Amino acid sequence: MHIRPVAGYRFRGGANRDASRVVAPPYDQITDELQARLYAMSAWNIVRVSYPRAGADADRYRAARRTLDAWLADGVWAREAEAAIYPYQQTYTVAGRPVTRTGFIALGEVRDYAAGVVLPHERTHAGPKRDRMALLEATGADVGLLFMLVSDPAGDLRHATVPAGEPIAEARDLKGEVHRLWRITDPAALARAQALMAPRPVLIADGHHRYETAVEYARRHPAARDKLMAFFALEAPGLTILPNHRLVHDVEGFDFGALLRAAGRWFDVTPLGDPFAFRPEHRAIGVVSGRAAAVLRLRADGLDAIKWPDGTSRAWRELAVSILHEGVLRPLLDITDAKLDAKTHVDYTADQAEAVRLARAGRCQAAFLIAPTTPEELWAVVRGGELLPQKSTHFYPKLLDGLVFHRLEGR
Repeated sequence: MHIRPVAGYRFRGGANRDASRVVAPPYDQITDELQARLYAMSAWNIVRVSYPRAGADADRYRAARRTLDAWLADGVWAREAEAAIYPYQQTYTVAGRPVTRTGFIALGEVRDYAAGVVLPHERTHAGPKRDRMALLEATGADVGLLFMLVSDPAGDLRHATVPAGEPIAEARDLKGEVHRLWRITDPAALARAQALMAPRPVLIADGHHRYETAVEYARRHPAARDKLMAFFALEAPGLTILPNHRLVHDVEGFDFGALLRAAGRWFDVTPLGDPFAFRPEHRAIGVVSGRAAAVLRLRADGLDAIKWPDGTSRAWRELAVSILHEGVLRPLLDITDAKLDAKTHVDYTADQAEAVRLARAGRCQAAFLIAPTTPEELWAVVRGGELLPQKSTHFYPKLLDGLVFHRLEGR
């Protein structure tokens, strides 16, 4: 991956480095209610550019451009004098313990997947890409960070981009997690980071729609070959991947008892007393329907008997989400890929307790509790050229928009 430093735009409208009121989650994490909350936090919140309020589409994108132009004219957001690589650190809580994840932000060259430099792990849809393209064309602003993973087993890259001294900006996100930003401008340090990154492929963790939009934008505007990316090491502490539990609804003739009997073809089925305390494993799925609950444990003969999609590897078939989709949802509930794409029968949550509560309250017919995809599983599948099933990963916490952004070349 070819990277280069960036003279980023940062918020200059405050007296200190706290940027909490002007940052926002990625656009695809923002509900209408959250959008209103972010608007109320500050007239300079980045959401006004990254995910402006809905209206007639053209008006919404033009409004984002007017907002950005006014900010830059007033100097509320201003460009750095020197290009830099920005070490980026997130400190957050998982299962009651503090965790720190450290990476860095730089410009990365966008290329077609066929080049083998940037590896996707999920399919995309046309609608979000049309939206992101319209915003890019209107604003010329590269606001949203892509979350990229890079293998760094010896730690050389982490050492070369380690943060030093006091951060230049910090913020708390809406869940209270802490985000901090530093700058590296020393030419030797920048050259070292570029040299270390040059031979390494990267994997998109979050941001497939924005990456593919950037590739198409570069076709239209050849000077805009780079995209703002945040790089994190696969082997470093703090890479937290949560599962996306499945909430199944609107399945005609759904019967929990019949489902469990049918699952007995491939799974050992046992009662589950407390689904809140259940810890899913990659071959053990929890299922909750009303006050009833059970554990489905895939047998060795079951793994071989499931009708897997042609061409899928053993690594892909061993994923908890693959076992759920191909061993339960598709054959037993007739939830096909087309129905998943149409979003007619399955919703998702990364919160297991919420999944159990919704199932018990009858808000869905059943909640399926699955284990998270591990970094090792993710890398093994993607390096083999395969895509994961939909919603296989939920990286936590999300990166923030608004700590630093980039204006595309020629804009």
